[in-house]
Amino acid sequence: MKRRRKYDEHDNHEAWAIPYGDLVTLLLAFFVVMYSISSVNSGKYRVLSSALTAAFRGTPLTPQAIAFGATNSAVSEQMPISEVNRIFATGMPEHALMPLSQSRGTGADGEQHADSADPHQAHSKALLEAEAARAKELDAIASDVSGVMRSLIQSNAVHVRKTGDAVEVQISADILFASGMAEPAPAAVPVLQHLAAALNAWPNAVQVEGHTDNVPVRSGAFRSNWELSGARAGSVVRLFSEHGVDPQRLAVVGYGQYRPLQPNSSAVGRNANRRVAIIILGSKRAGAALRP
Repeated sequence: MKRRRKYDEHDNHEAWAIPYGDLVTLLLAFFVVMYSISSVNSGKYRVLSSALTAAFRGTPLTPQAIAFGATNSAVSEQMPISEVNRIFATGMPEHALMPLSQSRGTGADGEQHADSADPHQAHSKALLEAEAARAKELDAIASDVSGVMRSLIQSNAVHVRKTGDAVEVQISADILFASGMAEPAPAAVPVLQHLAAALNAWPNAVQVEGHTDNVPVRSGAFRSNWELSGARAGSVVRLFSEHGVDPQRLAVVGYGQYRPLQPNSSAVGRNANRRVAIIILGSKRAGAALRP
């Protein structure tokens, strides 16, 4: 009789799936529990949502009050969209999480102070007011100077104009100085005296610039146009100080031939380049040594 053949038992290669499935189930249950006991900062989410909506649509999604911060504390008053944008732009700093009544300076009577509501806006308003005051001041200075120099302005020997934060008075050197000389001509002294009287009424800093053409100096008193232009500006400054202008307000600059108004290739151009420029600086630059 033949012996019955014994079949080999096969190994189960999928036994690992059971403990793996149990592990995944336990992890899922763990994260579900953790999520259920966590608290979402809905305030920051609503701030972000309102800011994005206002930026792209112009109207916030939630016109009602936005609560943010700790779970147990909420803000009962409505936050304007400007405050929302500011908080969103600054990345939600800690001081932004205080009640609006504290951050916006509510007084004892419950009213909000306008100057503490938006310090940036108040600062910008102050800058605009200061700029407007400086512009008005420069207009008044230009009017005073034009008044005392009216006849020379009409003869095209003097030009008065506003340049940014200054008033510039261009005087032809031919009516102030003889050729190659740095002392004002006798006929020019009354002109400079009247200009000094107009400047004395204002506290602004004054910078006097001397300019020449490119013709070399033939006088033995000066070795270059630089020295001649500086000496001419210095003579004007000295006359101003002798007629009441505070010397601490005055500055002397000699540019020589290196800042021409017109090409020196013609007599007209050289005549325009021989000049003295009196620069009356705006109040914000009072005490400034030189203009750029």
